[in-house]
Amino acid sequence: MKTPYHPKHECGVFGVYGHPNAAELTYYGLYALQHRGQESAGIVTAREEGSPFRIRRGMGLVGQVFSEQDLKDLTGTRAIGHVRYSTTGASTIKNAQPITVETRRGQVAIAHNGNLVNAGRLRAE
Repeated sequence: MKTPYHPKHECGVFGVYGHPNAAELTYYGLYALQHRGQESAGIVTAREEGSPFRIRRGMGLVGQVFSEQDLKDLTGTRAIGHVRYSTTGASTIKNAQPITVETRRGQVAIAHNGNLVNAGRLRAE
């Protein structure tokens, strides 16, 4: 007898663009997606293109990671949020998302749901 297919949940990703309370909306979006990841949560915001990012990441549930003050400090009209369910990699703050990097063209922030198995090769390229 074949086992029926059941969808599996992995990380949750939520984004807002063009809203003055982007961090707060992202918080509620992540709260609704909490079933997709309970290990860590993070939000990154920006006011406009080229403005510096503000980021808060932490271990635990969405309600444990973000305080009211955190949400006030995450100013901006753009936000990316992430809740993590690890399938590979340790459950540590180092692996919490969103990820931010400096490039020659400026800052980049991303959050993803999956495993990047060729990171070393991509970095070398």
